[in-house]
Amino acid sequence: MKKKIMIIEDERDLVKAVSFRLEDAGYEVAAAYDGEEGLKKVRSEHPDLILLDLMLPKMNGYKVCEALKSDSNVNKIPVIMFTARAQDTDRKMSQAAGVDAYITKPFESSELLATIKKLLER
Repeated sequence: MKKKIMIIEDERDLVKAVSFRLEDAGYEVAAAYDGEEGLKKVRSEHPDLILLDLMLPKMNGYKVCEALKSDSNVNKIPVIMFTARAQDTDRKMSQAAGVDAYITKPFESSELLATIKKLLER
């Protein structure tokens, strides 16, 4: 059975590009384009892993992650913060929110796929 990855990202072209790479690697992909939609979709679709942008409309990535990690139905799903923000403060705030990994854009596909594989094997 294919593992499902939820991409919560407002840049539609990036969602398309990442979806293509993930599908090519054998994953099923779902997408949401703002924080609130992402939270709802994760709760209804229960993906195996979440790629979460930090800067999102309606609800930022920190708040989405905190909401997911405090919900016992979905808090075991690994979350990769997937963002252009590379400051230490962003990393620390992401860790405090409960993310499992942090990848900065622009990213290497090989790094993203390796991180996903590692988290799904846990």
